[in-house]
Parts: sequence; C-alpha cells; structure tokens
Amino acid sequence: MKDWCDEEGAKRLCEKINAYWAERGYEVDVDFVDAGFVPAMRSARTDVRSNMVNGMPRRRAAGEAGAARPSYRPRSEAVA
Repeated sequence: MKDWCDEEGAKRLCEKINAYWAERGYEVDVDFVDAGFVPAMRSARTDVRSNMVNGMPRRRAAGEAGAARPSYRPRSEAVA
C-alpha cells in the first residue's frame, strides 16, 4: 500500500502529477507542504498543493502550439 501523506510519498505524487500533465503539453506547479503532526491522524502529514483548478491545469507549456487551453468538452461531444 502506497502512502501519499508522508514526505517521500508526497514527492512521488508531485513527480507523477507533473509527468502526467507534461506528457499532455500542460505546465502545472505542484509543491508539497509539511503540515506537521496532526492529532486527529495521530501522525505527521505532508500536503500536495498545485495551481490547478478543479483538477485541470491553467496553462499549456510555453512555446506549445495552441497555448490557450481549449474549453472542456466531454469526450462524447468532442467525437460527435
């Protein structure tokens, strides 16, 4: 079982998110923040933060064709 809440897991998750969106031509800023000890969890926690809105990146990578993000359309409408 992978733990995404510790520092090592947060680093892996940041890399995974960056790689995913980079493959698709998007630039995202993903960082991890040490939240310290959380009494409710009874452990330390590391948060992953990004500049994405509703899970979607805000801009394409610089120099990419179509740098403006196209409006979102469900796959069924895009094919039709």
